[in-house]
Amino acid sequence: MQYEIVIGLEVHTELATASKIFCGCTTKFGGEPNTHVCEVCSGMPGVLPVLNQQVAAFAVRTGLATNCAITQYNKFDRKNYFYPDLPKAYQISQLYLPICREGWVQISGKKVRIHEIHMEEDAGKLIHDPYDDVTLVDYNRCGVPLLEIVSEPDLRSAKETIEYLEKLRAILQYTGVSDCKMQEGSFRADINLSVRPIGQAEFGTRTEMKNMNSFKAIARAIESESKRQIALIESGGIVTQETRRWDDNKGKSFAMRTKEDAHDYKYFPEPDLPPIAISDEEIESARAALPELPDAKKARYIQEFGLPEYDTEIITRSVELTRLFEEASAVCGAPKDTANWMMTEVLRLMSDAGTLPEDLAFDFVSLGKVIALVSSGKINRGTGKKVFAKVFAENVEPESYVKENNLALVTDTAAIRAELEAVVAANEKSAAAYKGGKEQAFQYLIGQGMKALRGKASVNMVTELLHELVGA
Repeated sequence: MQYEIVIGLEVHTELATASKIFCGCTTKFGGEPNTHVCEVCSGMPGVLPVLNQQVAAFAVRTGLATNCAITQYNKFDRKNYFYPDLPKAYQISQLYLPICREGWVQISGKKVRIHEIHMEEDAGKLIHDPYDDVTLVDYNRCGVPLLEIVSEPDLRSAKETIEYLEKLRAILQYTGVSDCKMQEGSFRADINLSVRPIGQAEFGTRTEMKNMNSFKAIARAIESESKRQIALIESGGIVTQETRRWDDNKGKSFAMRTKEDAHDYKYFPEPDLPPIAISDEEIESARAALPELPDAKKARYIQEFGLPEYDTEIITRSVELTRLFEEASAVCGAPKDTANWMMTEVLRLMSDAGTLPEDLAFDFVSLGKVIALVSSGKINRGTGKKVFAKVFAENVEPESYVKENNLALVTDTAAIRAELEAVVAANEKSAAAYKGGKEQAFQYLIGQGMKALRGKASVNMVTELLHELVGA
């Protein structure tokens, strides 16, 4: 029997506000454990939350960027459950009237529907110490503002899932609502997955794998869990609705607990926060302030600059790569050359160093300066690659680096001719072989000429002068 995978995602993204959702504590990542806390986010009795208005503004911006309808009268609810990293024993979230509903994100060949986007507070973090066999609690993350973006079960493969997550991540970064640093947990996904025979209308029983923050791990988890469920069904077993923990090192998931439904959390309206009213004028103002989003930017790059679709897809997938492209091409005035350098040198160096786009540390205009030095003939492309590698690693200023290290091309024709005359004299057999019709011998002479000139001459000029000197 052939099976179909059905996937829905709950994506949690931490918002780029300076303070937490209901208090004034910093949202800065890291810090000594339990130093970014106060009476409100640590759940002390008798304290009252106050909504950070920027959180609601970011939620509206995200909803508009993902084609959602904005709930103009929305409110908070209490989600009641006890866990060591949730000191109040409840989470302030939105169930009944979430701030955004019924949107969509376009991926290749389909729209992935968004059921809702709601605001909520993050929980703390448990730190397991195997040496002392204890678990410690860090409350620094408690109260950091989250958006939970809940998709409909429209995804059918790991490939589609990763494409959706990459597109959603780019939208959040473009709009400035989140840095989406997966390594810091500010963009993570819960995977709800089930399988069903192809052609069957009703869904199978789903499992959930929580807090996945690596695209590679997500893809592996989807493949593994779908195979596990299919094998279980084929052997006559029954899939249990449960929460599972993915172990990427072992390449398998493990049952944690039975999956809860909404009624298990005993939701009720949050009594300490008033409803939020959003006017038509506020929505239209937010819509007008939206930046150019990835799909629109991609279409413009293709039409305006004639860039290949594949290149634009890679570049516009990251707001930092987009900024690099725009700042560098503005300096050198050559968008196509900039895209080529990014697709080759930039991506190669990033891969070699294991650097993410958001961690690029060099001045972006420096790439444009390197391209301009090459295109103007001041350095050749080989030298340009070496200079940019230095820019990438140490953020050197290209023009100063070229001057200080005497890397500029030699343009004195007489000096170049003198060097090449010495090369021809030292390689009389190769010169004779070329005169006898062996083209490879001439390429050898070019190589020796460039070596003698330490790569500091134009290949075209070396070729032209050698033709004159060899006389063929």
